[in-house]
Amino acid sequence: MAHPSPPAWSVIVPVKVLSVAKSRLAGLSGDSRRALALAMAADTVAAAVACESVRAVLVVSDDPAVRGQVAALGARVIADSRAAGLNGALAAGAEHEARRWPGRGLAALTADLPALTPGELGRALAAAWHVAHAFVADAAGSGTTLYTARPGEPFGPRFGPGSREEHRAAGAVEIDLPGLDGLRQDVDTLADLQAAIRIGLGRRSAAVAAALAGPAC
Repeated sequence: MAHPSPPAWSVIVPVKVLSVAKSRLAGLSGDSRRALALAMAADTVAAAVACESVRAVLVVSDDPAVRGQVAALGARVIADSRAAGLNGALAAGAEHEARRWPGRGLAALTADLPALTPGELGRALAAAWHVAHAFVADAAGSGTTLYTARPGEPFGPRFGPGSREEHRAAGAVEIDLPGLDGLRQDVDTLADLQAAIRIGLGRRSAAVAAALAGPAC
């Protein structure tokens, strides 16, 4: 089928309630984990908003702090249904966007990419436009940070343990370009955070990381 040119995408970003976010960041207090989770989500959304081929960023979240922060960055927000889980939240966001903009591609992006840049997201989305479904694996090699479906294609994210193989088994094409370090580096642990720091954090995450610098980091 014909697709609009240049490529146009709606990006869906699910963000957990901060009180339960990033529980694997052992060594950080609850307040520090919440501050870092919020900063990472904001930097992820800011990079997506600034990406040239992204026409809209939709955040799915029930957390008031998240909703206020990302709205100020130019994202739209809808409520989450916690019972639906991560993939259910993404599907609800995709359905919302597809009704409004049926000619756009749909992309699911994790909210913990503090080193993401608009340019690398744009390169990945440009490559994804040429296939029905695509994904980018995380730095660890077993997970996924980005999943895409071209206009008119069913949206079937499979985030969770082993999602790289789950997406591949479902027929999605892996985007394996050089220079996507920030897009690949999600942060679940302090070691992940250190890896993201070496790549280069967005300004909000950098400020939180600097405040945390010391024995914990």
